[in-house]
Amino acid sequence: MNDEHFMNIALELAQSVKGQTSPNPPVGAVLVKDGIVRGMGAHLKAGEPHAEVHAIEMAGEYAEAATIYVTLEPCSHVGKTPSCAQLLIDAKIARVVIANIDPHEKVAGQGIAMLEKAGIELEVGVGREEAREVNEQFFHYIKTKRPYVTMKTGVSLDGKIATASGESKWITGEAAREDVHVYRHEHDAILVGVNTVLADNPSLTTRLTNGGKNPTRIILDTYLRTPLDANVVTDGAAKTILFVSSSVPQEKIAQFEKMPLVEVVQLDTETILVSDVLDKLGERDIMSLFVEGGATINDSFLRSGLINQFILYLAPKLIGGRKAPTSISGEGIHSLADALQLEISTVEKIADDVKIVAKKISD
Repeated sequence: MNDEHFMNIALELAQSVKGQTSPNPPVGAVLVKDGIVRGMGAHLKAGEPHAEVHAIEMAGEYAEAATIYVTLEPCSHVGKTPSCAQLLIDAKIARVVIANIDPHEKVAGQGIAMLEKAGIELEVGVGREEAREVNEQFFHYIKTKRPYVTMKTGVSLDGKIATASGESKWITGEAAREDVHVYRHEHDAILVGVNTVLADNPSLTTRLTNGGKNPTRIILDTYLRTPLDANVVTDGAAKTILFVSSSVPQEKIAQFEKMPLVEVVQLDTETILVSDVLDKLGERDIMSLFVEGGATINDSFLRSGLINQFILYLAPKLIGGRKAPTSISGEGIHSLADALQLEISTVEKIADDVKIVAKKISD
């Protein structure tokens, strides 16, 4: 068994807590001595002990002179939790294997520098690409101060999201819809437009067999047309943030702000720009955003160029019809040269449907 083997275990631990650590990254750690795993752990929630703490506590006396595998550079600073780099030094760890350097300004190589100064053997870069994928939301957020944006849609083979009469339940199968709820759990927030609220009165919660985390609900509502008795306003299942334009009167906003877990963000403009919304969400420590909007909302995100990941569920159905809607409407992109360039990362079959995940090509 080699470094890659033990780092893969740490990566699985990190993946298992994806979506529940924000604004912190999901991190896994595995402590090994004499070729045997003596301790392991994952960072479970912001403000709680980091992965290294759990691994060392589990290992006990075996920590001394051991090797620890960590998916992200141990933190060097004291915040809500103690410095993990100092913890490793105090535990007399002999060797630290790290997948990625932490890009956060409070760490950014300082944890590695502390370990080097203490004479601990270091290996950096084992499992680098896999760890970057687990932490792509965190890395993007630290770099841009905006949430990582995932857009999802489900269509027929000929690209329709409904029939010409508006019937849309269900284009995709049950297994694909279950998969969507995994993404809801893994994202900090979910976004739709007010037309979705008016048409469907959705709850926008996570409904997995074994439970899951409900994302913060984001509604783009230029004129504040969301009903006061809408599920996203009244059910208390998660926080709801309504983005409205400068034209909405304060007395109307005040009605919503009386509701628990509801916030209204009034922008300074007559129209709602995607870039402004992402800036405001970043200020609220929302690291990832799952866009489940209709065709108009999808068009706004497309034209903004701020989609990081696109998930397409393709159902083996043919619908046809000039008036049958597609997943993106509006103005669209006028020049093919300006089309959003994506790279397909995975293609998999989910029951009868096919899921395609494509990611924005880095600049």
